[in-house]
Amino acid sequence: MLYGRFAELSALDEVIAQARQGCGGAVVLRGEAGAGKTALLDAAAGRGEAMRVLRTSGVESESDLAFAALHQLLWPVAGSLEALPGPQRDAVRAILGHSADGAGDRFLLGAGVLSLLAEAAGPEGLICVVDDFQWADRASADALLFAARRLATERIAMLIAVRGDAPVKGVPTTVDVRGLPEDAAAELLESRHGLLLAASVRRELITLTGANPLALNEIAARLTPAQLAGRQPLPDPLPGGARLFGGRVTALSAPARLVALLAAVEADLEAVLRSAERLVAGAGSEAAASVVAAAFAELEESGLAEVSGTDVRFRHPLMRSAVHEAATPAEVRHVHAALAEQTAGDRRAWHLAGAALGQTEPVALALAEAAARARDRGGYGAAATALSRAAELTPGPRARAVRLKDAAVAAWLGGRPGQAESLLAEARERAEGDTTLAMEIAQLRGRFELNSGNAAEAVRILAAGDTLDMLADAVEAASYVGDTAAIVELGRRAAAHPEGFLRDTVAGIGLTLSGDPAGPGLLRRALARAGELEDAAGRLWATAAASALGESDLATEMAERAGRVARVSGMTGQLPVVLEFVATADRLAGRLSRSQAVSEEGLALAREAGYENTVAAHLANLAVLAALRGEAESCERQAREALAIAIPHRVGLSAGVASYALALLELCLGRFAAAHDRFTAIAAAGPGAGHPTVVWRTAPDRVEAAVGAGDEAGARAALSDYERSTEHAATSESRALLARCRGLAESSEDAFGEALRLHTNPFEAARTALLLGERLRRAQRPGQARAHLRMAWEIFEQAGARPWARRAREELRAAGESGQAPPTPVRDALSPQELRIAGLVADGLSSKQIAARLFLSPRTVEYHLYKIYPKLGISSRTELARLVVLQKASAPEDGML
Repeated sequence: MLYGRFAELSALDEVIAQARQGCGGAVVLRGEAGAGKTALLDAAAGRGEAMRVLRTSGVESESDLAFAALHQLLWPVAGSLEALPGPQRDAVRAILGHSADGAGDRFLLGAGVLSLLAEAAGPEGLICVVDDFQWADRASADALLFAARRLATERIAMLIAVRGDAPVKGVPTTVDVRGLPEDAAAELLESRHGLLLAASVRRELITLTGANPLALNEIAARLTPAQLAGRQPLPDPLPGGARLFGGRVTALSAPARLVALLAAVEADLEAVLRSAERLVAGAGSEAAASVVAAAFAELEESGLAEVSGTDVRFRHPLMRSAVHEAATPAEVRHVHAALAEQTAGDRRAWHLAGAALGQTEPVALALAEAAARARDRGGYGAAATALSRAAELTPGPRARAVRLKDAAVAAWLGGRPGQAESLLAEARERAEGDTTLAMEIAQLRGRFELNSGNAAEAVRILAAGDTLDMLADAVEAASYVGDTAAIVELGRRAAAHPEGFLRDTVAGIGLTLSGDPAGPGLLRRALARAGELEDAAGRLWATAAASALGESDLATEMAERAGRVARVSGMTGQLPVVLEFVATADRLAGRLSRSQAVSEEGLALAREAGYENTVAAHLANLAVLAALRGEAESCERQAREALAIAIPHRVGLSAGVASYALALLELCLGRFAAAHDRFTAIAAAGPGAGHPTVVWRTAPDRVEAAVGAGDEAGARAALSDYERSTEHAATSESRALLARCRGLAESSEDAFGEALRLHTNPFEAARTALLLGERLRRAQRPGQARAHLRMAWEIFEQAGARPWARRAREELRAAGESGQAPPTPVRDALSPQELRIAGLVADGLSSKQIAARLFLSPRTVEYHLYKIYPKLGISSRTELARLVVLQKASAPEDGML
């Protein structure tokens, strides 16, 4: 029976009720040991009516075993695996032991866990109970939290109990489980000890224990009748922590204490039994089995532990702690050694480590092999822990440094940059004198800095290397900083390496920036090989090559290809970074809705992975999109958040884009003087605060702002800069933008006409048409202006660029035409996530395929489709695909596909 927990139960009931209605969610029960979290979980799980219940619990002795908690949770529903999308199914099968293949990426595994839980929920719903989360192995914790953050459209309530301040990232709803209210604590004591308990003793117990239910029960049960009645004083101090159960442990017989200690370091019943029998027999017992059986019975009768299925479980974590504290270090090593003989695989490796006294390579190797198995299944956190312990046990300095380095990589891939940096720092200390290993470690340090730290420091670290890979990484870092001088020097050094795609790209970028005529030729030669590239990283270098030539449309195409490769290759660990470029490409192509959805996805994944600089990049892109929609508050907030990361981290690219968002907002709202000031500041910003690529890409906006502000000299200067930065560009769109800039700076209608003939980007064509239409109307030629203004208005409306649409509509009315509003675009009716699903439906993908692409469950995809249909007045996938294709044909700039 629960006492005084009405508020806590009500909060859990609310989460369960919402889940039953299809609005799932997660809640964290947080409290100290003995506060009653488990009792609340049990009570809540029993109040879910017909809802299914799945349970798991973190076990301290299994906290280093990858996916131990997840295995316990999902095993009962493994029969539903066939309903999952293929990549998700394979990932979950691997961690359940159904497949020898690796689970691969942790994002993919998290999506698979979500899909399997959604299948298990069915129409009645599911309550997912996770107890003692602070001891769940890291791989399980990561996958469970990935799913927990995505339950909004599922019939799933996830109830997570955790002790103290252990982090539960991304679950905002928390129920604090504190001591009982005084009247409830009094009722609890009265129910157990009412006849003997004096009122003064009751009050003192409640005060001294903080009304912790476990402490109240256990302490009161250990008091003498005279103490309960108040005839004798209470013990001072009252037993707490492990001392609470120390008496029970010391009261056990030697065989029962042995069994208890075995169970404290290994939960598996069979392994404990076999080890106990062997140890008892080794001590000279003739009836080991009967002695062990009696020891188990004694242990269970003591209330310390119980057999649960195939496991031995302590009734409370502090009971396990008490057993540990009562044992000597030698006794602990002894039972680990015995258990190592009775276990295999990862469990054996960890028991060998527990039995080790000093450094030993065979044990270190066993742990390294366990780490490899964990890594293959996507358990990077477990792999990092195993490799770190393996390093401690490794006698050789170089081998120890290598394992520390590998542990750092695993921690990084597991989304723990702080741990990764600490491990790499130790590896660096151990690698002194080994130049090759030191360079490998330095390259990793540089990559870590680039993703989450100071990009300028990453340049310094990476530039110390001589290999082509390290020089390329240094150029990438310098490109994020915006350090042209460093890129030129690094490109010169790369040119000394043998010819190849990467060498031509890196050297070509540097030579082009230095003005060397050989540079563009190298970039053209590299781009000619782009069709041979298979990985996302190579396609991103092709994107960089196109950008260096000033061909933003070709760069956009290459970035899109990189995104497609990253999604289907299984290398989704790099997806948050790749999506930076995909989102930018979509925005530059005028596909504003898709850019929004991609950046929102990239932002969520980057935050989960701990890629701080990628977070800044997506925030900056979202700020630009908000500016295009005229959403001033969102634009300013997201730009500030991006700048707060990018400026101290010296990521000039993201800082420049965020500053551009603020300048573009002023331009969109017609505040030309303010826009001109901001664009001038962007052009003057140095490395780490600004970026040359941002300057040349935004030059058309800078020219427009200067003309609008009446600064003709400033417009001509901006045009001159743009001509220099695009002198090697050969694509139609790059020449169209240059022609528009000339039309603005030189007041040339012919230049505007040339731009309209050359444009391949409908959104940019609309901007040119608006500028030309405005000039024609003000020149008293409304008839010629109307066609251009009408085209601009319709495209801006479809794209969601509201300020420009409003400006075009007002100009059109001034030219004598009210016009009919274009049909409401699909974009306006749907959320960004719904837009992406609609676009993939139009591409012919099934719900399973869409789920695999977007890291969702198939049920979530179906849920979104059922929301989409009534919004658009349709009733089938066929109608949805037809509508999307029709609107794309009439307004391709929206480009949600």
